[in-house]
Amino acid sequence: MDYFERKLDAKNRLTVPKELQQEFASGVVITRGFGQYLHLYSQAVWNQDMESALTGNILDEKTADLNVAFRTGKISAALDKKQGRITLEPHHLKYAKIKSGITAVRAGKYFRISAS
Repeated sequence: MDYFERKLDAKNRLTVPKELQQEFASGVVITRGFGQYLHLYSQAVWNQDMESALTGNILDEKTADLNVAFRTGKISAALDKKQGRITLEPHHLKYAKIKSGITAVRAGKYFRISAS
């Protein structure tokens, strides 16, 4: 599955489609994106790919800027076992200008979440 649309519930919870819940069984990481959208990673992808990509010379400004961009507002969580939901934090909703509806599109190993 490369695309899905959802409406958040009253508690700002996003239900991940059943077809994707196994992919996120290791946990979920949500960060700000490059623009006014969010990135949704599985914990496994974050640990294997993102952490190593963000490692570099601590005096390199580009690496430092990427670390700040991806770690500002970053949360890690587990999908709830009953319905496969995760809660989007108020700062995420504000940053991505999400009111209720979201569109999620796969961008390689992660999903880009934006307001629909």
